[in-house]
Amino acid sequence: MDLEDPNFERTPYEPFVAYGRSKTANILFAVAFDKRHRERGVRAAAVHPGGIHTELARYLDPGRITKMIEQMNQQLAVEGKPPFPWKTIPQGAATSVWAGIVAPADEIGGRYCENCHVGRIVADDVPISAISEGVRGYALDPKTAEALWKKSEELVGESY
Repeated sequence: MDLEDPNFERTPYEPFVAYGRSKTANILFAVAFDKRHRERGVRAAAVHPGGIHTELARYLDPGRITKMIEQMNQQLAVEGKPPFPWKTIPQGAATSVWAGIVAPADEIGGRYCENCHVGRIVADDVPISAISEGVRGYALDPKTAEALWKKSEELVGESY
């Protein structure tokens, strides 16, 4: 997250950097929201559906996605793991349904969920290409979550 330049006004725009920042912001927002509302019994969690073929990549060179998947699969093979699994829409929806209906709120509140469980925290020194599951600790940092919340209020001109 770059709270000093959230809209890439001073930083060169790169689609996957922007995508990663937006996903990090989603997680941080869930952390901040959960902190603000848990005492009222309202909880929030960040939910990752997994890789699903959508229109997200419609403006990207198809070869770029293929190359990324190939790199991920090479790293997964080195680790003795199966290749990257594309999910169906129902498979992608499963974690949202699990988090919203099945999982105990105290277990998932303010956390990152994937594949119908709370995701593990991945060390910052693990290369991004080696991550098939999990979340970086900075995406769950309460201080950064609070700073993002304040920045969001500033950007929309409202206080919540």
